[in-house]
Amino acid sequence: MLNVFTLAHGRLFQEEIESAEALAHVEPVWVDLENPSPEEKGWIAGRFGLVIPENIVDDDLEESARFYEDDEGQLHLRTDFLLDDDEERGSRNVRVAFILHRKVLFSVHAEDLPVFRLLRLRARRIPALIEDAKDVLLKLYDADTEYSADALEGVYDALEQVSQRVLRSAVNDEAAAEALAAIARQEDLNSRIRRNVMDTRRAISFMMRSRMLGAEQFEEARQILRDIDSLDSHTAFLFDKINFLMDATVGFININQNKIIKIFSVASVAFLPPTLIASIYGMNFKVLPELDWSLGYPWALGLMVASAIAPFLYFKKRGWLG
Repeated sequence: MLNVFTLAHGRLFQEEIESAEALAHVEPVWVDLENPSPEEKGWIAGRFGLVIPENIVDDDLEESARFYEDDEGQLHLRTDFLLDDDEERGSRNVRVAFILHRKVLFSVHAEDLPVFRLLRLRARRIPALIEDAKDVLLKLYDADTEYSADALEGVYDALEQVSQRVLRSAVNDEAAAEALAAIARQEDLNSRIRRNVMDTRRAISFMMRSRMLGAEQFEEARQILRDIDSLDSHTAFLFDKINFLMDATVGFININQNKIIKIFSVASVAFLPPTLIASIYGMNFKVLPELDWSLGYPWALGLMVASAIAPFLYFKKRGWLG
């Protein structure tokens, strides 16, 4: 699907294009291609003279092909954007390819992204937000930074809930397993956010080095980099919190396991004296004084019971059974 955006009176207007004839009558500032078909790519080539490669959003591109300017002056950027609102597939990074060609920004991606929806909403409501294609690109990166910041707040809130369950109440094995699963999910999301902001930093730095930005746009890019720096420190803080909660949860699991081992250890020690007594009276000697005694059998049983109870009473007095 082709989403074409034009500027009028400082506002961004969206139009869905369904034919090459409809595309020929618009002067866009931004053309957004979501999972484009070969036919739609042909419309772009016929209208703008831009050939979009088949592998433009592949994940196996070399690092040198991520950000560059070709001989015709076209600016190429391939950046990962965070997607955190998909309940079925979970959080992930989605590759988006940008081409700045003849003052028109072309974006290619496989699925719709929250950052793109956010920018479209803002551009329709706020006049003079966007003046050219470079503004669109900067505003997308700015919205992506804000989206990452919101996702980090969600990570922190989720970790706080885990912290309350783990640190403020007794933790059994089932609760510890649930806590570990929740911590692992937040660690994965935090890692993806860190990767996302790192990729955004690289893209913004490339735009600043390419000298394509005006003075106001350059200052806006610097502000985005400052926001990313603050996100970096926050992700580092969350990694520390994740490691602490992970260690605490594993520690509680070890404590529960040690309690079980303690029970078996106490039981084995307590039953050693009765085993010893039974072994003594099970020896095959002709002369054992108690063999001919009429009370020998009750005596042996009573001695075995007493020798088993005595260690339990001792362990209980020392507090080893708690």
